Amino acid sequence: MDNERLQPPPLTLLDRYRGQGFTALYTTTVTVTGGEAAHGRASGIVRSDDGNLILDLRLPAAMGGPGSGTNPEQLFAAGYAACFHGALSLLAKRAQVDMTHATVAVEVAFGRDPVDGGYALIAEVRIRMPGVERHVAEELVRNTERLCPYAKMAREGIHSIVSVID
Repeated sequence: MDNERLQPPPLTLLDRYRGQGFTALYTTTVTVTGGEAAHGRASGIVRSDDGNLILDLRLPAAMGGPGSGTNPEQLFAAGYAACFHGALSLLAKRAQVDMTHATVAVEVAFGRDPVDGGYALIAEVRIRMPGVERHVAEELVRNTERLCPYAKMAREGIHSIVSVID
């Protein structure tokens, strides 16, 4: 058993990258199968390539499902909140601001899109930084929006490649 205390990543993650193209620092693959209803959203099974993530997906009750499991919106909100909190914490550490009691909550709404008649997501990020002066907190959050890849993706989109494989 590992007795080391968990540590935040080093501040060197804040160093600017000057390369010519995208350089991956970490890559993961998560696979969803259809499960009992043969429908990833309604009864899917989520598995990460390293085996650390195994979840059953269930359609939320608000969308006609049983609501007895997690759903894609919760997973997206969790990733967004964790990434934003991590980026905020790095910036706060560099600025010597205590983030011990800070929280980041992300509300994700799945709904109908009037632009194309399909579906869309809306995310609202709420940050609490008890004991931090408001102007300091606001500056840290503005800088975090530029650093956090989830915030960047929400603002600018994401490079996505969709393909059929054998």
